[in-house]
Amino acid sequence: MRLVIQRVSEASVSIDGKLYSAIERGLMILVGVAEGDTAADAEWLAAKTAAMRIFPDDKGVMNRSLIDIDGEALAVSQFTLTASTKKGNRPSYIHAAGHDVAIPLYELYCEQLAKLLDHEVKRGVFGADMQVSLINDGPVTIIIDSRLRE
Repeated sequence: MRLVIQRVSEASVSIDGKLYSAIERGLMILVGVAEGDTAADAEWLAAKTAAMRIFPDDKGVMNRSLIDIDGEALAVSQFTLTASTKKGNRPSYIHAAGHDVAIPLYELYCEQLAKLLDHEVKRGVFGADMQVSLINDGPVTIIIDSRLRE
């Protein structure tokens, strides 16, 4: 699984021109699920997301986590994070997990993160055409790949 995490002052998802979900200070998280990903990947990434120290402390040093600031999270599935760009100019998505694997792992990630944060994780709609808006705070953007954890 691969995540793109952005520290935001606000973020939202709209579908068909209507606001679907929104957060204030916290993390906007794009979630890509590839073939071979497992529940262990989702659980590890949720723990990593909740504990990642990318929010400023009183001295302005990135030393506080999403848990520490009681921040919000918005997680959106994005199969394009699994793209292979090795050949040609058209990305290949052959390594993206199918719906039967991707949906349960995306849901597990969101559920585990919600437990760690002790509040709801806002979401997009899996497979929908979504418009995502955000104000990246910093900017701070982190990429985490569960296959690179060891």
